[in-house]
Amino acid sequence: MKLTEPQINTLIVSGMLIQYMSGKMTPEEVLSSVIDGINAGDLDSLMTLYEPLACFASQPGQLAKSPEGIRESLRGFIDMNGKLDLKVKRVLKASDLALVTSEWSFSGTGSDGKHVDITSKSADVLRQQPDGTWRFVIDNPWGTD
Repeated sequence: MKLTEPQINTLIVSGMLIQYMSGKMTPEEVLSSVIDGINAGDLDSLMTLYEPLACFASQPGQLAKSPEGIRESLRGFIDMNGKLDLKVKRVLKASDLALVTSEWSFSGTGSDGKHVDITSKSADVLRQQPDGTWRFVIDNPWGTD
């Protein structure tokens, strides 16, 4: 699937500079952008996929509830210099919300130099923005186990 080049927009929320992508992306395209961002090591583009008040389940039962916490959690994946594969299984939409379930696997190298293989099923909540794009409200990579 070829995505059109999104435009990066900027806004300020509670004194924080937030960048986000514009373009008419679907929830599936947002998840595809996660694959691209993790595999390319592009943390800045990944951060554009999150609402300013989004949360990220960094570990089962642990939530990062700030852009800085989300950035740190995503950095953990990027630092393993691996490859993410993800397949969207279902998208349930209601009004401006979408519940997206997927199965994913990641293969990389841990900070100790040992090979790491992770697989899981995720449950994510995305919200459609006024410009028609979709962004994460809740990113739970450990969501259905």
